[in-house]
Amino acid sequence: MPTIAVVNGPNLDRLGTREPGVYGTETLADVEKRCHDAASGAGLGTRFFQSNSEGAIVDHLHDLVGAIDGLVINAAAYTHTSVAIRDALQVLDVPFVEVHISNVHARESFRHTSYLSDIAAGVIVGCGTQGYEFAVQRLAALIGADGS
Repeated sequence: MPTIAVVNGPNLDRLGTREPGVYGTETLADVEKRCHDAASGAGLGTRFFQSNSEGAIVDHLHDLVGAIDGLVINAAAYTHTSVAIRDALQVLDVPFVEVHISNVHARESFRHTSYLSDIAAGVIVGCGTQGYEFAVQRLAALIGADGS
């Protein structure tokens, strides 16, 4: 069975309580269930990871080499600052979809720059936590999962 990973960056462990007007009231556990259900329906296995540490995310991406077929990543604030995560995504060498819960383009100007978008297979912004489902569906199409 093809497998995808869902990797979340800093402060996403606070979903549901951190700025609910921006990020909604669903928790990270709700997001994981949403992803698992979408992936399962597409015939994909799932792996989940969250860290507030850039180095831990890089190490985890290295650990995924050869173990997954695609990736959903919400690198959160590291999207706008981390060449290290970008480089680790290139080492991973699988299609990935970048997700942001809020519309980063309608927020502070520093959030308008992504170090990941130009190497991503897709970018989903401003769709709330439903964006993760869209990302899983896109990966299923990209890696040829058929749900059987």
